[in-house]
Order: sequence, then C-alpha cells, then structure tokens
Amino acid sequence: MTRAHAFWTVAPGVGELRAETLPEPGEHDVLVRTLASGISRGTEATVFAGRVPSSQYAAMRAPLMAGEFPLPVKYGYAAVGLTQAHARVFVLHPHQDSFVAPRTMCVPVPAAVPTRRAVLAANMETALNILWDAQPLAGERMLVIGAGVVGLLAAALLARIPAARVTVVDIDAARAALTARFGCAFAAPQDAPAEQELIVHASGSEAGLLLALDRAAFEARIIEASWFADRVPALPLGEAFHPKRLRIVSSQVGSVAGPMRGRRSHAERLATALALLADPAFDDLLEPPTEFSDLPLAMPRLLQGGLCHVVSYGKQRL
Repeated sequence: MTRAHAFWTVAPGVGELRAETLPEPGEHDVLVRTLASGISRGTEATVFAGRVPSSQYAAMRAPLMAGEFPLPVKYGYAAVGLTQAHARVFVLHPHQDSFVAPRTMCVPVPAAVPTRRAVLAANMETALNILWDAQPLAGERMLVIGAGVVGLLAAALLARIPAARVTVVDIDAARAALTARFGCAFAAPQDAPAEQELIVHASGSEAGLLLALDRAAFEARIIEASWFADRVPALPLGEAFHPKRLRIVSSQVGSVAGPMRGRRSHAERLATALALLADPAFDDLLEPPTEFSDLPLAMPRLLQGGLCHVVSYGKQRL
C-alpha cells in the first residue's frame, strides 16, 4: 500500500497535512508522484477562507477534491507529476505528494514545457476559454482589467490577434514590465483608454467592473472572468449601459465556451492550454517555490498576493 500526504483546509484560514493510504490503481487508473503544484490564488483564497456560497457548493467542486464545502476540504487543481512509466502529466488534483487518478484525466506535458511552468495549465485553460467566449476580432481595441495570472495570460493571447491593441489595467504599477513582455500596453485605472471594443474583466473587484462599463465603446463586449463568491457588486445599469447596447458575458472554465462546445472536449482544451505554455515568457508569472511540507504555515501568506505560487515536492529541481 502506498502512503501519501495531502493538504487540507480544516477551518477558515487553517490548513494541515493529512496522511492517507492510496487505493490500488485500477485498470484505468494511474499512480502519480507529484513534482509540483500551483496555487490558483483567487479561487483557493475563497476556499481557504471558507467563503464558498452554499448555492455554489456543487459548481465549485474540483474534479478530484475530497471533503465537503464549506470545510474541511482537500482542494486544488494544478498538479504536475510522474507516472510509473516516467511520463510527465498534468492532473486537476489537489496539493498532495502522490495520488491515484483516472488515466483520462492525466494529460501529457509537452517536452517543450518545463515542470514548473506546467502548473500554469489550469490558469491558461481559463484564459483560453475566455478567448473562446470573447471571439476577438483583428484590429479591435482591447482592454484587460486586472493583471493577475489569468488576466495576464488572457492579455498575452489577445496580443497575438492581428493588429489588436491590448491595454492591461492594474493598480500595481510594477505589473507594467510584465505586460510589456507580453506585447501589451499598461495603464493605471485612471488612465485606462476609452472606447474599448472588447474588455476582459479579471480584477475580481467592483471597481474594476465599473471601469469596464465606463471605458466600453458602443456595442462593446465585456467578458466577466472574475468570480465574486459571496460578494454582490453594485452596477450602474442605467446611465450609458442601454444607449451603448453593452453586453456583459460570463466566462467560467467549468464548461467549454459556447463557440467551441461540442468541438473540443475538456481534455482537448487542457492539452491546448499546455501547448500554449511552450513560451518561456510565461516563467515571469511564477513565484519562487514553497516546499509542500511548509504549506500549512505558508498558505495564509501565499494567498495574500503575488502571481502563481509554485509548490515543490522533495528535492527535485523545478
């Protein structure tokens, strides 16, 4: 029998490592030894604080999580590991040093994508889904509000659209260098350009969504990629909202975006996201690694800010 340790949130703001005995892999299962995992700060901060709304318990379940909301839960969805055949795979699994997963959920990591960078796959999958929902057009004026990991990944993909003019907005001026690395302009909120035809809101704040409405052009599309959990933002849906014929479109990674639904499976979407991570520029989105054994003490600090926090397992180099 194989013993493993997993990170559990046991009370609001409190985590611990719990030991468990893994089941024997079945015919269609794979035993995976974890090399690295990534912390998706927005979602995991909500879970860690015990703030998942009761109405969203089912929707918020990660594919291989354990426990029940609100707490205790074993949560996460960005693990990279080695199979017994020494193949690197990405799995939507919580933070755990080894685990058994269905073979169909173990997506091969391309050789061109280092292990450390591969933990961004879940966030890149979200960014890819945002683009599918947004259906960007060549030459559009585009605004991305919120320079977190998902916002920057979405901006990097939008910048590849021919003749697109992409501006990233954030309150942190230090993110300007990152946006330039991805071929985008940067602006503080008060300097955000107006008359934007496609806007991705990824700041998770009411102020960011208000800015999106204010800077939108006639018949602009606002892609709402934030999740407000139990918060209720106030929106001015009077004023220019109707005269401008604005559209607010929800984008959530749980379902394949409408334009590609039925054409790409979840596994195919994730494989595409992994292939997109071949660009070394995305290394700039990764924070220095934290050892898995230190996670219970470190998690409150890691969730306070930063980009993608990487969790390392053992002495392997990332």
